[in-house]
Amino acid sequence: MPGVQLLLGAGKRGFDFDAPTSARIVIAYGWLTQHFRDDRMTWQIQPMSNTPVNPNRRLSAAMERTGQWVFSQEIPTDVVVEVGEAKFSLHKFMLVAKSNSIRKLIMESKGPDLTRINLSDIPGGPEIFEKAAKFCYGINFEITVHNVAALRCTAEYLQMTDKYCDNNLAGRTEDFLSQVALSSLSGAVVALKSCEILLPIAEDLKIVQRCIDVASTKACSEANFPCRSPPNWWTEELSILDIEFFSRIIAAMKQRGAKSLTLASALITYAERWLKDLVRDHTGNGTSCSARDDSDLRVQQRQLLESLVTLLPAEKYAFTIHFLCCLLRSANFLKVSGSCKNELEKRISVILEHVTVEDLLVLSFSYDGEKLLDLESVRRIISGFVEKEKTMAVFNGGDYREVCSGAMQRVAKRLDAYLGEIATCTDLSISKFNGIANLVPKGARKVEDDLYRAIDIYLKAHPNLDEIEREKVCSSMDPLKLSYEARVHASQNKRLPVNIVLHALYYDQLKLRSGDTAPDAITTRNQLQADVSLVKENEALRSELMKMKMYISDIQKNQGAAGTTSKARKTTFFSSVSKKLGKLNPFRQGSKDTSHIEDAAGGDVEVPKPRRRRFSIS
Repeated sequence: MPGVQLLLGAGKRGFDFDAPTSARIVIAYGWLTQHFRDDRMTWQIQPMSNTPVNPNRRLSAAMERTGQWVFSQEIPTDVVVEVGEAKFSLHKFMLVAKSNSIRKLIMESKGPDLTRINLSDIPGGPEIFEKAAKFCYGINFEITVHNVAALRCTAEYLQMTDKYCDNNLAGRTEDFLSQVALSSLSGAVVALKSCEILLPIAEDLKIVQRCIDVASTKACSEANFPCRSPPNWWTEELSILDIEFFSRIIAAMKQRGAKSLTLASALITYAERWLKDLVRDHTGNGTSCSARDDSDLRVQQRQLLESLVTLLPAEKYAFTIHFLCCLLRSANFLKVSGSCKNELEKRISVILEHVTVEDLLVLSFSYDGEKLLDLESVRRIISGFVEKEKTMAVFNGGDYREVCSGAMQRVAKRLDAYLGEIATCTDLSISKFNGIANLVPKGARKVEDDLYRAIDIYLKAHPNLDEIEREKVCSSMDPLKLSYEARVHASQNKRLPVNIVLHALYYDQLKLRSGDTAPDAITTRNQLQADVSLVKENEALRSELMKMKMYISDIQKNQGAAGTTSKARKTTFFSSVSKKLGKLNPFRQGSKDTSHIEDAAGGDVEVPKPRRRRFSIS
């Protein structure tokens, strides 16, 4: 073995070792590392000047990786550490000095000389092992919040603890973790983020739980007493985590009494970050998403959205209805589970009174704004709201059949405007149109001008409807509830069926006859009720008349069949009616009454005809 020279203090002091004593370098290195590190003295081991060096020697790939910090390339390495595809040519005595795990591997090796060690399952991979090896060689490197968790796990994996060697890597990283990383929200979140690839060892070392406790505590404190601008900066910090760690932080914040609005702020920021191509559109005119339903991205987004819905706080006003509508449209697009969709629909129906037309359009159109989606979600949401209002009406002693609360009237007005927006879709059937229009009770619409506008748009967008189909479209509207301007327009609208035009004209004529050009609400309501009663009576009379005609027709048929045998003695229905009418003759008791005269045997009795008198006005 060639001699070496040990230089201290950048060459200011040196010791020469010949070949027989060069084995003492192990002891010398341990002593120098222990005593000169704090004084910041530099040291290196290099070949003596009289030792020949082969300049053409080619370095191996592993030496190229470690050649910048391995203290000498002339002292041959005696072990190769494999970490995945990376290979590190190192010295056993340097590793054994710090790592109890490698010492055990060397001692328990069955072969005479262990030259290869496989550490592919080491936490952090090659990059973190390289830093741990540098620590064994005494080379300085930087510990940061990004790598401290990985270094701590690697130190535990290699058993580089203070039990084996004083001031070892485990103690160094533990001090940095507690004094630096976990002293701030940002540091705790970054350290927790690095633990995503360090499971389960990071969980076993309680690094994950410590980071979660610090992050949740400081997030609650920042939400209640903001010290930075903008006030919700902490939500951006939490949004870098994966959904599992984020869920655990939200759960910890709930246990610490965080307000619903605080949790909602964090959830909204997280959803906008990880579902930005879905939860971003306000009008339904965004860019279409091209990824397939079964792609890895869509699967991850589906799982993330389902997890987010389970984290929503119970407070019904914690989220805006627009955000919930965007989540529901994303849920429909990602084809999430039925329980997830039902939860979102239930939350929207509870606060539906605050809905806008744009919110309902978000639920109805695809992301390219061209395709009309399935309207079943809209139907279920409105039906749920109506049922809730009916329940409240019954609880307050009202009539559940006519719900006319202020919230219901607002929803009805938004619904009519929404119908006007989707009426232009050519694939919207009459049944779907009427199904949505009839969701709210009749009493919720005091004036049906908006509904008439939606019907007119639908008829204009579907010009090929026949008379019966146009009547079906108009069946959801009450023409008597139109304003004067709407009735004037309806009376001249050629797209409407005839009966709707006649209703509008009839009501105007009725108002003109009454001379009441501006009736108050009570008079109008009473008049409408009277009109409805009159229509019902007319229908009932028309039905009775038809029954009577059918009855008379049946009697005539029966009498015609039986009259061939006893025609002389048979009295028809009309003859009996004539006799009865004859008894009611007003001249029966007068001089011209002939009902008491009996027919003669020959039937030749002549009855004098009354004289025709000429009347004059002169």
